Amino acid sequence: MSALVDVLVIIAAVALIAVRQLRPQRVTADGRRWLVLPVVLVVVALREPGLLDQHHRSLSVLLLGAELLVGLAMGVGWARTSRLWTGQDGTLWSRGTKATIAVWIGGIALRLGLMGIGALADVHQGTGALLLALAASVLVRRGMLVMRARTARPPYGDGSAAAGAATEPWKDRV
Repeated sequence: MSALVDVLVIIAAVALIAVRQLRPQRVTADGRRWLVLPVVLVVVALREPGLLDQHHRSLSVLLLGAELLVGLAMGVGWARTSRLWTGQDGTLWSRGTKATIAVWIGGIALRLGLMGIGALADVHQGTGALLLALAASVLVRRGMLVMRARTARPPYGDGSAAAGAATEPWKDRV
């Protein structure tokens, strides 16, 4: 793949992920739907021939591992800073907060630092590591949101609605 196509894929993926996180979106456990973007990112990343630098293999593997750890940490941060709430119809929704934006900025700064370390060590870094880290971030975020949704939902049938009490939609604040 050409460098221009790589850059366009990364920009499109980051834009899609950022927009989806900052807009309300329904949280469902349907694995097929939320696996599409990470699978596409992994396939594109693994098609790259230069995922590891052949001349600096050890450092390249170390940087790739660090990139994946940053991606996993960002996914955890995105999930922990997302607000969850139950809509009027009982569906669960999520939306990123200002803290989610801070996690994005911190993650980008860490990634730039890793790129700088690689450049100083003369390690060739392709876009594959970034795409793999994005895929890991999306998977972790979505998995954690689904887990939070399962554990944080209010119990149904507690009798308050039957007694005529107004029920407030459940909200999880960060």
